[in-house]
Order: sequence, then structure tokens, then C-alpha cells
Amino acid sequence: MPQMAPIKWLSLFIMFLMIFLIFNMMNFFNYNLMIPKSKINFNMKSMIWKW
Repeated sequence: MPQMAPIKWLSLFIMFLMIFLIFNMMNFFNYNLMIPKSKINFNMKSMIWKW
């Protein structure tokens, strides 16, 4: 069985890496984050420490 030259492995790795990065960027930038329109008001009580 013939073996692949190191430059072939390097080009195969670079091609796989580029496809992987493009796929991840497409998934990341196509994801729409749903921002709720109603804002939730949190009641913040000030803490007064009694020492």
C-alpha cells in the first residue's frame, strides 16, 4: 500500500482545518440571539450591615 508524502498530510490537514473553521464561522454568525423585549426589573435592596 503506497504511503502519503508528508506534504500531502500537511495539505490534507490544512484543507480540513479551513473547512472546519468556515463551518464553525457559518454556524456562529448565523445564530440569532433572541433578546426579550420586556425588561425585567430586579428589586435591589441596599444592604446595611449592623455590626
